[in-house]
Amino acid sequence: MFSETGSRDAVTAAISVAITKDRQTEKNVQARLKGEGILTAAVDYGGEFIPSVTKMIERAVVAAKRENLILDSHAEEGAVAGAAREAVSQIMNKALGLNIGGKIAIARCGEHISVAVFFGIGLLHLNEMAVGLGHRVIYRSDAGGEENQDES
Repeated sequence: MFSETGSRDAVTAAISVAITKDRQTEKNVQARLKGEGILTAAVDYGGEFIPSVTKMIERAVVAAKRENLILDSHAEEGAVAGAAREAVSQIMNKALGLNIGGKIAIARCGEHISVAVFFGIGLLHLNEMAVGLGHRVIYRSDAGGEENQDES
């Protein structure tokens, strides 16, 4: 039997960061998670949905690299891009033709990486809320560990 602990922790962490109200709360949640051995990154995003899909995926990869969650390798960048694409695809039916605004969060717990998107979708103040999740497993590398965080 397999353990879901790593994937469950990564998904829960990504959601926790994505739903934070402000930058200070985000930093507090990230500090708590780092103490638990879970590394996170987040980026705010807003705009028209259809032309934004590629940009959201790119921003997730850039944020994960910036915060040393992943190494500069095709496998690790591809894992984040795949998880981000999955998360974005889960909100697509609600978002087509509308504007979005919210946060993209990435969390890494060991080999598990998760991307959560939390967006308001709509026009003006008439918003629907949506959450999307994606998860991938990355063969364990030096990224995503405490030792890399101390070097930067």
